[in-house]
Amino acid sequence: MMIKDYRELTAAEIVRRIRAGQLKAVDLAETALQLADSEGRRLNAVITLCHQKAISQAEQIDQKVASGNELPLLAGVPVIVKDNIVYSGYPTTCGSRILENYISPYDATCIKKLEEAGAVIIAKANMDEFAMGSSNENSAFGPVKNPVRDDLVPGGSSGGSAAVVAAGIVPIAYGSDTGGSVRQPAALCGVVGLKPTYGAVSRYGLIAFASSTDQIGPLARNVADCALAYEAIAGFDPNDSTSAEFDHPPYSKSIEKLSTKKPRIGIPLEYVSEGIDDEVRTMIDKTIEKVDAAGYEIEKISLPHTEYAVSAYYMIANAEASANLARYDGVRYGRSAGREQGLDTMYSETRSEGFGTEVKRRIMLGTFALSAGYYENYYRKAQKVRELIKIDFDKAFDSVDLILAPTSPTAAFGVGEKSGDPLQMYLSDILTVPANLAGIPAMSIPCDRTADGRPIGLQIMAPAFGEKKLLTVAGQIEQMIGYNYA
Repeated sequence: MMIKDYRELTAAEIVRRIRAGQLKAVDLAETALQLADSEGRRLNAVITLCHQKAISQAEQIDQKVASGNELPLLAGVPVIVKDNIVYSGYPTTCGSRILENYISPYDATCIKKLEEAGAVIIAKANMDEFAMGSSNENSAFGPVKNPVRDDLVPGGSSGGSAAVVAAGIVPIAYGSDTGGSVRQPAALCGVVGLKPTYGAVSRYGLIAFASSTDQIGPLARNVADCALAYEAIAGFDPNDSTSAEFDHPPYSKSIEKLSTKKPRIGIPLEYVSEGIDDEVRTMIDKTIEKVDAAGYEIEKISLPHTEYAVSAYYMIANAEASANLARYDGVRYGRSAGREQGLDTMYSETRSEGFGTEVKRRIMLGTFALSAGYYENYYRKAQKVRELIKIDFDKAFDSVDLILAPTSPTAAFGVGEKSGDPLQMYLSDILTVPANLAGIPAMSIPCDRTADGRPIGLQIMAPAFGEKKLLTVAGQIEQMIGYNYA
């Protein structure tokens, strides 16, 4: 049965109504599946529907309600996960032809945690190939459309995840953020997106792009749902060597009033300088004025090594990508071509046919950076810059509690507008990559729209494992702004 007001329901409201016996999880799952198959396909935001498991998961929730059992955190909430998070029984393509028919024999830790939390996983979302892109135009399965307007990109690489939330197909989706791939599409689609602290969420089962910056993160239509979504997946995992042991609080209950003393907010000069679209800068300034008027302490700060962040990030990320993607050789899994002509031919034909243009470009750049004679000049130097960027944030957080800045230098741009110019596309990440290099949590919330209706995102950053304060203040700013998500 289709739920008429489904798109208006938040995740928190869905759980409340299911607990009260006012909604059936199976009806919600069927509604979400139908929307994913219609609107999700129209936007090209969905690669695979997970119908059989979704209905089974929903039936289990309804059985718990009927038995009077206690319900988990996300009981019956339909969610969609990015197609680089492995889910047994269904393809995990990474938006690439080289993994077109790959079906994982195991579940990512993120998937296991979602199932334990009672979420109903209805689909896998489209994405830039191997998470390499800022517009979702690099997918082997075609570009994703922005629900705001079909001729606009949704951002990348988690553009499919952002689009399904913005379109009301699901209240929560999950993506991965390597250099801004959750926050930038969240900003361009007008939804909330969180990149957690590096190590706060297990990467086990997340197909790697750049291992030292990859992080799974949630997208939602409001901060409270984002907190629920994050709480469901956060935590230590012994299967992930980069997972950090940290006593995570119940984030969904942390969206509450802070103490009478307002937090100190830093505004980095480097994030509102040249290169930021005038309309974006104006709207961000207006938001900061509202925050100031509400009694928050506003302080101008400097993050001096920001200007080197994009260069350092692409050097490190591409080097790690060249090593991680070496495993796709046609031998063990995924696409295989030219086997009958010998090993060298099999390697070259498999990778030539399987990888798209952007992935090939980054593999070549990364391989060059790691090659003999260039390692010290490029990769090692980029790592030193990364440490300087981290030190900048450490110094800033000695004097402020949180940092506010734009999420993206522009609002959503047109399909094809930047796809022919890799440098312009890479500069779309200029405001998001520093948080990844420093390993700190950062999120984007919508704060306004341009004159022609394109959303603008406000980025909020906190010290490592400062998600509780980050989510709490983001929730307060959200209420202060009164942003209309419709």
